[in-house]
Amino acid sequence: MPVEQYQQGQVPPVQHQKAPGLQSKMEPNPLSSTLPSSTDEGQVTLERYKAAGKLEGKAALITGGDSGIGRAVAVLFAMEGADVAISYLSAEESDARDTQAEVQKLAPGRKCVLIPADLSKGEQTCKEVVDKAVKELGKLDCLVNNAATQQEVEGIQDLTENQIETTFKVNIFSQFYLSKAALRYFEGRQGCTIINTTSVNHFMGHPTLLDYTSTKGAIVAFTRSLAGQLAEKGIRVNCVAPGPIWTPLIVSTMTDESKKTFGSSVPMKRAGQPVEVATCFVFLASADSSYISGQTLHPNGGKVVNG
Repeated sequence: MPVEQYQQGQVPPVQHQKAPGLQSKMEPNPLSSTLPSSTDEGQVTLERYKAAGKLEGKAALITGGDSGIGRAVAVLFAMEGADVAISYLSAEESDARDTQAEVQKLAPGRKCVLIPADLSKGEQTCKEVVDKAVKELGKLDCLVNNAATQQEVEGIQDLTENQIETTFKVNIFSQFYLSKAALRYFEGRQGCTIINTTSVNHFMGHPTLLDYTSTKGAIVAFTRSLAGQLAEKGIRVNCVAPGPIWTPLIVSTMTDESKKTFGSSVPMKRAGQPVEVATCFVFLASADSSYISGQTLHPNGGKVVNG
């Protein structure tokens, strides 16, 4: 489906993948570095993101950086001058290598380190991911806690103990562990940042994503509390709450009924592209947001939320 049609409100065709899903198999392929915009005539144009050196000399670790929002963040960070390390599940190796190739193409000379890891395994695994990133990049200035999992179920009685525990381990427990590990390398340095990915679902509620939505609410509380704890140390903590964004998580975890209307309920009448969310991460990682901490940005297609 042409991007022009998709941007004008037509949802992507229903498609199926096993979780965690691969971006390379999606149709249309999500946009990681090219921004869509509408003209006065109602047509859609695509324009390459214009970097301005906002993250020159920085080093960042991005979890879930193989595809979707994580890939777009990695690519834009690199285009802005940062070296990046991305973590991902081993099943997503091919997507991770695609991310690395895109970084090398669009940001020649910048590093993109690949770190396969299952963050649900606990604190030691998370610590090893951070340590490897620092070893490969030489330092760490920004941690992006982006990795997440979800699975739609009709009612609370359908939620298994295993699903609830896995969702919490990946989505919120890992953010505690990764942040703890990263702070060892932030200590005594001004200007370091942590950016957490939450979701519009926390603010709106989602009846078939009860466990996922609960973790996203926890992420907002975690962000606000950690921001207050670290403010005097010159470390800023913020989060981004995307709305419906076209990523592998959608095609591999949502029901056909949800896929048929995906993105159509927001005022802009379309799903967003990963690159349209990644610009928020660039802002929060850069000096442009030096007076912002404990806050949430809302790239959600025009949905008005409180908080």
